[in-house]
Amino acid sequence: MVAWPVSKLEALPPLSLYIHIPWCLKKCPYCDFNSHTINGKDGQAPEDEYVAALIRDLEASLPDIWGRRISSVFFGGGTPSLFSAGAIDRLLTTVRMLLPLEHFAEVTLEANPGTFEAQKFAGFRQAGINRLSIGIQSFNPVHLRALGRAHDDREAYRAVEIAQRNFDNINLDLMYALPGQTLQHVQQDIEAACRSGVTHLSAYHLTLEPNTLFYRYPPELPGDELAADMQLAVEQMMADYQYRHYETSAFAKTGKESRHNVNYWQFGDYLGIGAGAHSKISFAGKIVRRMRFKQPKEYLVKAQAGESTVQTQQELAAADRCFEFMMNALRLTGGFDAALFQERTGLSLAAVRRQLDEAEQRGLLVHDQWHIKPTVLGKRFLNDLLQLFLPENLSG
Repeated sequence: MVAWPVSKLEALPPLSLYIHIPWCLKKCPYCDFNSHTINGKDGQAPEDEYVAALIRDLEASLPDIWGRRISSVFFGGGTPSLFSAGAIDRLLTTVRMLLPLEHFAEVTLEANPGTFEAQKFAGFRQAGINRLSIGIQSFNPVHLRALGRAHDDREAYRAVEIAQRNFDNINLDLMYALPGQTLQHVQQDIEAACRSGVTHLSAYHLTLEPNTLFYRYPPELPGDELAADMQLAVEQMMADYQYRHYETSAFAKTGKESRHNVNYWQFGDYLGIGAGAHSKISFAGKIVRRMRFKQPKEYLVKAQAGESTVQTQQELAAADRCFEFMMNALRLTGGFDAALFQERTGLSLAAVRRQLDEAEQRGLLVHDQWHIKPTVLGKRFLNDLLQLFLPENLSG
């Protein structure tokens, strides 16, 4: 166990707000997020009740973050674009009333093709959304069907077109190493995404996560060697189109990195409200993680009764702080300033000096007193690098 003294944080990190909307048109077979298919007679999510619950949840959370400014807001899911522009407007109006937002705060809404209507998305922009993240996954109709997506290729292209009429800061989510996918297919998807001219692209390797349909009934996926070739092709094509690879799966035009996600990766704070939402809140002498009740019905009952929506709470021990910081910060391809470790964890860098030295000896990272950065090998074998910092591998 780690026995190093933990000092008080000299300054609290930036604070983001995450708002979870858990409903989708359908559950994708690879998805392990807290998302639930819309059901009921009218096939509608309980929008009004859920917005009211979110507002109560936010109000109950104020004592823990009082006086702190919000640097970014992120509506995640699920499919937040299923909600009306009016509902998003009510939520953002309440956020502005209760909390000080930084000037030009980044406000992102996740959206899926199949939910795009031009007037609705103009309403999202008017409500205060200034960044859109679209779950394209692929522009290939065969692969979209294999992924169980609710949209086809025509709706994918149409979603990008409607988004660009209303937003100048757009992310597209893409996936590779899909069932039946070839290297040429991946190149065609990346080409289509890059040629659209959006400001940000995310490219994720499909993995079979527990508690998903794909995990129970695994499809035939490209082998490791082909998947590695796909990853290299993605990175090369993104570079050719002037997208900077700044995080394991994220590529951005200059100045268009996701501020909300960078705050996660730099071990910043975030308040999460909504069913199953996670929070990390720092205080002078402790760092606390919380999770809301996961099932939407249970979450709604708790909120409507005025009861706490927090299901679990954990104060991070020294070893957990070390590991969680490294698990996030080492995803940044440019690394991080060494001083950030103590600033965000309250621990001296000596707490992980042995692990840093071992990682450098193995060629997984480079470090000095000013900066710590994963190598090309460390980026390729990130899990091996992170294992060095597991709590059980740390000792005082």
